[in-house]
Formats: sequence, structure tokens, C-alpha cells
Amino acid sequence: MKLTLIGGGGVRSPLFVGSTLRRAERIGLREICLMDVDESKLGLIGGLCQQLVQRAGEPVRLTQTADPRKALEGARYVVTSIRVGAEPGRVLDERIALENGVLGQETTGPGGFAMALRSIPAVVEYARILEEVSPGAWIFNFTNPAGLVTQALRDLGFQRTIGICDSANGAQHAIARWLGVDPQRLRPEVFGLNHLSWTRRVLLDGEDVLPQALRDREFLATTRMNIFDPELIEHIGMWLNEYLYYYYYAEHALDSIRGEERTRGEEVLKLNHRLLEQLHELLQKDEPQKALALYESYEARRSSTYMHYARPDAPTPEAAGEISAANLPSEAREIERQEGYAGGALDIIEALETGKPVYTALNVPNEGKIRCMRPDDVVEISCVIEQGEVRPLPVGDIPEHQELLMRAVKQYERLTVEAVLRRSRETAVWALMAHPLVLSYSRARRLVDQYLAAHARYIGEW
Repeated sequence: MKLTLIGGGGVRSPLFVGSTLRRAERIGLREICLMDVDESKLGLIGGLCQQLVQRAGEPVRLTQTADPRKALEGARYVVTSIRVGAEPGRVLDERIALENGVLGQETTGPGGFAMALRSIPAVVEYARILEEVSPGAWIFNFTNPAGLVTQALRDLGFQRTIGICDSANGAQHAIARWLGVDPQRLRPEVFGLNHLSWTRRVLLDGEDVLPQALRDREFLATTRMNIFDPELIEHIGMWLNEYLYYYYYAEHALDSIRGEERTRGEEVLKLNHRLLEQLHELLQKDEPQKALALYESYEARRSSTYMHYARPDAPTPEAAGEISAANLPSEAREIERQEGYAGGALDIIEALETGKPVYTALNVPNEGKIRCMRPDDVVEISCVIEQGEVRPLPVGDIPEHQELLMRAVKQYERLTVEAVLRRSRETAVWALMAHPLVLSYSRARRLVDQYLAAHARYIGEW
């Protein structure tokens, strides 16, 4: 079986390959193909991934290519994880939003809109090639904004498409660690949209253990729920996706990000540039073990500063650099032992290949499971994968607060897909105006004009 990663030159690819190697025998994997349009990055990251394959005893063949047709031909499963415009595109997305007085975050609000302008056409083109050269293959979309891109693919008729985001399963994995049980023993009820979801209950052998977990402040302090006030958690009574911070603390998030010396995109751009420089030096010197240790240090530093302005336990980017230099790689987590972002896709592949049921939250068409949403709305929802099928589980009615927020953001998503597919500037303005974090015609118009001008190289003229 062949598994292809589109965006294989990305800095997260070693995590993906490391996770995949551990499951290669169980899923019958014979080839991992890394494809990327940036051949220079692909060479560096691919070289690092090859070291992981060799360390694992070469259980699979690792191939690399810049040719999408070659990469997709014969693939049974395809993971899309691309960033059109690379890190400089992200920096523009964030800075343009901040200059207009709204949130500058890569997936939520205007930043996610700008990313969708570039992501949707590119992923759709890969899907069309895949349908031609490997009909029947599955697409697992990680390309952000994941739910919105998946909506576009589904609207265009690509039925074997699933959107995946590891934050959707935060409650399942955190509570499993808390109770010391296998996450697959739990039955969470997740509902919402990508980066806008809630977990209403978590069943263990038929008993809802979520209320007890939400009352345990020591436990919550060790999870991503530590960014929310206890009063807010108590009022809503559900597990909150961490990206809800940008809605529930909108002005704090905006002020914090504007107060940073660098945006997250600028920080990642700096980290990635340095990583690639150092990897080039080490691989040129034929020092693969040092290259792997360097990557582990990079990954630990990047992860430690995720949403640092919201997390009481997170170091500043400057402090993270000092910690990494002092303590890593001796205390770095080995990347072969991490599931990384690949875990969700590999769970599905294993279920489809072996027939063993898997319960997880995914971005799939609603099919009537959340009563207030349209059947073809792509939602983030608990699913079971068994007997070759991916089935969303019933949710029914949801509280008014969540319903109103979901419907507003889904209207924005629908309009954004329409705008991109029709290349309509007018529809794009209406899309951004519909977003709860914008809600202004004049601001939406400015944002659309500036984003279309900034990214004309990738999206052409509208």
C-alpha cells in the first residue's frame, strides 16, 4: 500500500513519517511518498525522514518527488498538508489583519480567510489529479483552514475526503491520560466546526466522566483548558476547543498579539529558516544523528510557545530559546515515539485496513446528525470508522449559544468557498462581513482588497 504526503517538504513531515513507520506492518504499508513543489526543502526534510526509515530498519520505501502525478499514482491514501505562499504568506495574513484592527491568527477569522484563498485552488487541483490517476483513493486533508478546505472539496464532489485536526480530540486524549485508559475506550460527543467545537460528554463504559473532569482544576491546569477561566468552563459545562479562546477572549487575544514583538508567523518563519540552514550544514557533513537531535530541539521549542500569550504555563519565545539551548536535545522527546499530527489519519487508515473500529472526531458532512445544520455542511463531529465506512454519530439538538455561533461561522465558510470557486470579490466581502470577528462591511472590503493584492501571485486576478 502506498501513502502519499502532499507537502512533504514541510517541517512537520518527520513527525508524520516517524508515526507512520510504527504502524507500517499493521496497515500493510510499503511506500511513503513525499511530494513538494519546493525541491530544496524536500531534499532537506526528505533526507531527515530517510534517516528515520533507516533507523527503523527500513520497513518501507521512502520516495520523494516534485511531480504530483507521480506522487499520486498508485496511492491508496493521500494526506494534504500544504502552505501555499509558505511562511511569508502567513506573515502577510496576520499583519494585514492586525493593521485593520482584527485578529491576526492563521486559521481563525481574516487570517484563515486569506489562507483559504490560496489553499482551496491548490488542494482542489491535487484532488482532480488523484481522481484521474488513483480513483477510489482517500484524501485526508490537514491543510488549513481544514474544515473550510474540506467543505470546498465535498462541494465539488470529492466524496472520499475527510478533514482532520488533532485539536478536535483534545478531550478524548486528555481524559484518557487522566483516567489511565486507552482513548478508544472513551466515547466523546464532539460537535461544532473546525477550530470551533465543543465536547458535550465523554462516556466510559456508559458513564459520563466529563463533569468530574471539568470540576478537577488540578487536572484542567495540565491541559489546554487552562487558558479558560473556571467560571466560563462552569457556565458552558463542556470541554472547549482551544481555538474558542479567540472568540471568548477576542479583545484580549487581539491586544496580546498586537503587543508581541513578532507575530506567530514571524516567529515560525525565523525558526524554520534557522532549522533549514542548520540541517543543510549537518547533512552536508554527513551527521544525521545531530540533524535528528536538532530537529527534536526545534520541535520542542516550537510546541512550547504554541498560544503562549494565552497559556499561563508557556514560556515566551525568547525564554523557549534559552530553555532549548540549555536542556535539549538531552530532554527532547524522541520523534519516533510521537504520534504528532499524523495520529488521526493513521487511526482511520488502520480502521479501514484492518476492520477494527475507531472512534474519533473528524470534519465530515453533517448528514443530519446536528439538527440545526444542513446535511451537506461539513462539521467537526464524533465519528466511528468501521466496515470500510466513516459514519458521523448522532448529536441532535445543541444549545442556542453554540448553534448561533456555528451557523454564523458556517455562513462565512459557505460564502468563502463560493467566492474562491467563482473568483468573486463581491462574495468575498460578504463572506468576511459574515464572520463574527469582523462584522463590518467597510473593514471586510479593505481586508479583501489587501489580501487579493498581497496574494495575486498565487490566486490571480479576481
